[in-house]
Amino acid sequence: MRVEEIAPRALQPGEVRLHIEAALTCGTDLKVFKRGYHARMIMPPAVFGHELAGVIGESQSQEWETGTRVVVANSAPCGGCFFCKNDQENLCGDLLFLNGAYAESIVVPARFVQKSLLRLKPETDFRDAALAEPLACVVQGIEDLKLRAGQNVLVLGAGPIGLMFVALAKNLGCRVGVAGRGEKRLQAAQWLGAENVFAVGNGGDVVGAVRGGSKSETGNRKLEIKFDAVIEAVGKPETWAAAVQLVRKGGAVNFFGGCPSGTTVSLDTHLIHYSNLTLLASFHHTPRAFRRALAFIEAGVIRAADFVDGECRLTQLPALFRSMAAGNHAIKTLIRVRE
Repeated sequence: MRVEEIAPRALQPGEVRLHIEAALTCGTDLKVFKRGYHARMIMPPAVFGHELAGVIGESQSQEWETGTRVVVANSAPCGGCFFCKNDQENLCGDLLFLNGAYAESIVVPARFVQKSLLRLKPETDFRDAALAEPLACVVQGIEDLKLRAGQNVLVLGAGPIGLMFVALAKNLGCRVGVAGRGEKRLQAAQWLGAENVFAVGNGGDVVGAVRGGSKSETGNRKLEIKFDAVIEAVGKPETWAAAVQLVRKGGAVNFFGGCPSGTTVSLDTHLIHYSNLTLLASFHHTPRAFRRALAFIEAGVIRAADFVDGECRLTQLPALFRSMAAGNHAIKTLIRVRE
């Protein structure tokens, strides 16, 4: 990774140039940094970063004026394929992705301007708005899982995505538990509403950590907590397998965390069949989920203050990602693109 000075290109019809006011780090960006690719979203060499909000500084679109405060999703579906016509735009065969948030400005292509650019309220903070993209993925996951009030939900993973699942599930009226690592992140989970927190040790025994600590006092009896839904927000095959072991009979598992390409997982077919489990996986988000995510942010359900716990100058970005790869456990870092 390197930071360079480049000459901004001229806008084409329908495009806008966005002056970036807030850019945030993302676990997906870290995966790209460590693995060298992302099968769908980015193939280096390429500009980097995809969580951003800012102000339109130049416009070749008749619908958008300069000075407008906006947030833009990092993808834009075609709108005409089978999946788009069936409200599955996240699976669009011609889904375009937008990268380049780690910069002073970004050119937003015409399709994104038409389908993925949203106006911000005057009082909405840019840092809050920049959370809309990852939050949209979480909204998609919760809608796919059909969570409802009163359910016991277990989130595996206490990173930014796991913490967003905690916040939205709690807002929905669920009782939420979270299993993860890092004292700071687990404290954040409690602050966001997790009623049960299970610290996973260095051995990575998720099932042992949860079953060993998932006892709640009821009078003089101890009852094991039954999880109606388990959300895997780690992206490791062993955690996928653990999720199936931790959900109740008749429950549902969302394999939300994407595992490295080529990995496989072994699941207990007897358990899945005779426990009548529902297994699903959520990928990315739809324009509807992105709009709902911004609505949650502008309603104050999700705030940057609960997720952004560091700042970094753009010139220091390579060093920041090296530290993240080495085990830096910051939840999210705000990248200051201008001094």
